[in-house]
Amino acid sequence: MINNIYAKAYTEVLKIISHFPDEELAKIPVEKIEFYKNNMDKDYNFTIDPEIDLEKQNISKKANAIIVNLFQDYFATEEQKIKEILDLNQRKEEQEKKEKYNPNDIFKKKEKNESSNALTSESNSNTALIEYKESFFEKLKNFIFKILHINK
Repeated sequence: MINNIYAKAYTEVLKIISHFPDEELAKIPVEKIEFYKNNMDKDYNFTIDPEIDLEKQNISKKANAIIVNLFQDYFATEEQKIKEILDLNQRKEEQEKKEKYNPNDIFKKKEKNESSNALTSESNSNTALIEYKESFFEKLKNFIFKILHINK
């Protein structure tokens, strides 16, 4: 048996499409309707008021998604399908732009870069702090130059 959420959604879908006119109902393949009937929740009692718009009915998100798919697959005209595809592409593009150019994320990336630069500069400064020791001959040479007042 399919998940209980889907079983209830199938019950809701069957109840909704039962209010369709016969010529519209005939557009849906019999196999699909049989699948819904075989997997529906027979104990779930769902009622629908045909006088109220479908948007205002209390249907589940899964049932709503199934109805939208049925519309796109069997009832939508070619123009509606093309418009839906274009709208979907535009929404995807806007979402990508939103993620890419989100001001909060830009500042976070900048902060991460600054913190990684700080870590890098700290590690570089650690290597620059090596103590330089003069050799004995270098010290002797510097002492003689100092006595004779000669600059290097």
